[in-house]
Amino acid sequence: MAPLVFGDTLHARRVADGAGFSLTCEVAEVPVDESNLVLRAGRLFAAETGWDGGVAFALEKRIPMGAGLGGGSSNAVAALRALEQLSGRELAAGRRDAVAAELGSDCPLFWRERPVVMRGRGERVEVLTDAGARRLRGRKLVVFKPGFGVATAWAYQALAAIPGAYAMASAEEARLAAWLSDDEAQAEKLLLNTIERPVFAKWVALPAMLAWLRERHGLEGRMSGSGSACFAFLPEGADIVAVTHTVREGWGEEAFVQATEIA
Repeated sequence: MAPLVFGDTLHARRVADGAGFSLTCEVAEVPVDESNLVLRAGRLFAAETGWDGGVAFALEKRIPMGAGLGGGSSNAVAALRALEQLSGRELAAGRRDAVAAELGSDCPLFWRERPVVMRGRGERVEVLTDAGARRLRGRKLVVFKPGFGVATAWAYQALAAIPGAYAMASAEEARLAAWLSDDEAQAEKLLLNTIERPVFAKWVALPAMLAWLRERHGLEGRMSGSGSACFAFLPEGADIVAVTHTVREGWGEEAFVQATEIA
């Protein structure tokens, strides 16, 4: 897993002690009640540290919802970081990952702010070697998403229902080790997403777009997480305007398209 330069912006302002935590967002579809991971992060932080201060959060939402891009998870960890600064209290070093994992399986990634290998359900985090990270950091890519999202729970349940759909851990560990030992191997060698199988079977617009981008622009795309967002690495000189036109020609003007790079 790797963080991107592109993302949401979370503002945090200290308010009166005992006032608790509140959240606003200019995007009406974003829930601002206790189901939001930002407010859940606030409750967990207070329980862990005993801090009874209040914070008003304001979210500038840019990462689309239902995309498989970790938008809610990154905001949750941003909230924890802000709370540490505003309260003057820090989560115990050994508890940071545990608290983050309570909020979401991919949350521990965002403490690192660099490419990592995540195992288990996401609770076992290994920072990628410097040599491996150098082959990822700064790589330009395009992220694109249709007007519909995919429910994460449904995607994982659908994958589990397909006999033999999971990749073999031993084979994938060997593939990762081979990539790390080859300084010339680029990130494209690692591209694989087993959840594409059930998701693509239900939403054929996704594999159809990846095929179109391959034919028109020579881009090899993959779905991000449980979808519905996809991504493709961009070669030097890639015409992002033409790529954007292709995506919106197929998925409509409401399609999300963002050029970015790995942080």
